[in-house]
Amino acid sequence: MVARALRDAGVEVIYTGLHQTPDQIVAAAIAEDADAIGLSVLSGAHLTLFRRVIELLAERDAADVVVFGGGIIPADDIPVLKGMGVAEVFTPGSSTSDITGWVREHLATTPD
Repeated sequence: MVARALRDAGVEVIYTGLHQTPDQIVAAAIAEDADAIGLSVLSGAHLTLFRRVIELLAERDAADVVVFGGGIIPADDIPVLKGMGVAEVFTPGSSTSDITGWVREHLATTPD
């Protein structure tokens, strides 16, 4: 749903599908020269998955790729995620317009 909203807002989106490993996500982002990675985590593994994506980006000299995301994430974990380098976290109830607005503002993405 978020990928579709971003596309509809004029953002180029490369959707890799469900159940991708952090290695697969980072490899795709680097291959596609992505400005950002948006993760949706519903499994409760958000701390592990976000941390690993950020680590892999750093290891592959791609720490400038912005990482943001959302899902079922407890409020107490949001400061932890931001402390590890996650730029923004959207929890249930966030509107797609809030997300697309944030992406436009923080990634300077505008439709041509």
